Amino acid sequence: MIQMMSVLEVADNSGAKRVQCIKVLGGSKRRYARLGDVIVVSVKEAIPEGTVKKGAVAKGVVVRTRKETRRPDGSYIRFDQNAVVLINPQGEPIGTRFLDQLQES
Repeated sequence: MIQMMSVLEVADNSGAKRVQCIKVLGGSKRRYARLGDVIVVSVKEAIPEGTVKKGAVAKGVVVRTRKETRRPDGSYIRFDQNAVVLINPQGEPIGTRFLDQLQES
C-alpha cells in the first residue's frame, strides 16, 4: 500500500531514480494506492542527463508493491520493493524501457 510520503523506486529510464508520493488520486479522502493506481509524485533523486529532473512533479502508475495482492485464482503476488512508472499528462509513459528489477549502481 502506497500512501503520502512513501518513497518509491522508478522502474523506467526516464532519468528519475527515487520519487516520493505526494497525492493518491481517485477521491478526496483516498489514502492508499495499490497496483495499477495513479499517484502524484515528486522526484527526489535523478541522473543528470535524464529527461526528468530533481524536484519535478509528475504522475506515476504503481507497478510493484511490498504489500501482497490477491489474484482472482486465489494466489498472492508480492514484490521486494515499491516501484512506479512515470507518465505524462496524456497517460503515456515518459520512459522507453521498463526495468523488471532495479539494478543497483
